[in-house]
Amino acid sequence: MAFKKPISLKGLKTSSIKKRKSKVSTKDMATLYKKGAGFNEFLKSLPSILAADDLKAVALAIVKAHGEGRSVAIGMGAHVIKTGLSPLIIDLMERGVITSVAMNGAGIVHDFELAFNGTTSEDVDSEIGSGTFGMAEETGRMLNKAIKKGADKNLGLGRSVGEMIEGGGKNFPHKDLSILAAGVRCKVPVTVHVAIGTDIIHMHPAVDGSATGKASHIDFRIMSTVVSELEGGVFLNIGSAVIVPEVFLKALTLVRNKGFKVEKFTAVNMDFLQQYRPITNVVRRPTSKGGKGYALTGHHEIMVPLLYAAIIEGF
Repeated sequence: MAFKKPISLKGLKTSSIKKRKSKVSTKDMATLYKKGAGFNEFLKSLPSILAADDLKAVALAIVKAHGEGRSVAIGMGAHVIKTGLSPLIIDLMERGVITSVAMNGAGIVHDFELAFNGTTSEDVDSEIGSGTFGMAEETGRMLNKAIKKGADKNLGLGRSVGEMIEGGGKNFPHKDLSILAAGVRCKVPVTVHVAIGTDIIHMHPAVDGSATGKASHIDFRIMSTVVSELEGGVFLNIGSAVIVPEVFLKALTLVRNKGFKVEKFTAVNMDFLQQYRPITNVVRRPTSKGGKGYALTGHHEIMVPLLYAAIIEGF
């Protein structure tokens, strides 16, 4: 068998670059940021390419939705709280920009602990060996008591814990950092979606599985009401890899089944890794009937403040 010869390049057809469709133009280039110009000018200096363009598009979608009285719904993992971003979320709730918040069960743990003690996020590596991980007495006892009390009154889990923190007086010297308390104070629904056995308070002797399930199911139905009003609005999933994307998808199919039109809205996933469920169940599937989906990748402690500042600037 003979060795292959290199193919000849003679006879290839070429065309002018001037007639070719190109993805990048000089008008898309970054511009130089001038010292002291301000954050709005910084945003304008970003290139109109890929993620920088998406960041500006998401900020504009939120500003537009807020201006038109549409919903801006936030779904979040507990990492958002652990990275110190609660003040930004609360401020947007108080401004009326964020109209609802959904979080997983770990969210109430870190929200409560910050409000109660000003600290959270224990060192799991040093505690797991001795079996002391997750055994904070006040966290387990007080949260489970609030959930049971709220379930008895047919309240959702988020509101049950929020009312305890907001009305807890001196027990909660840092309640200004509580997203749950802000929800009660601002009358912004904060729903909590629990998987039994995933949170430290499920190990506590005070846990009541039936109360937890009842309160969380009420919150699922409240979130479904939120989703039913999402047309023309924005849904952002920040840092929840499984729970919030799954709950969001079920809430969406529930309200569409009941005849609500939820088709043209903006869906955003913000995380430092893009994973299957958020991309599929938040960004792609829900927007297939005419909405827009975005994936913003980066650390929460950097990306969320950037988006927050862009919203405040009204970009």
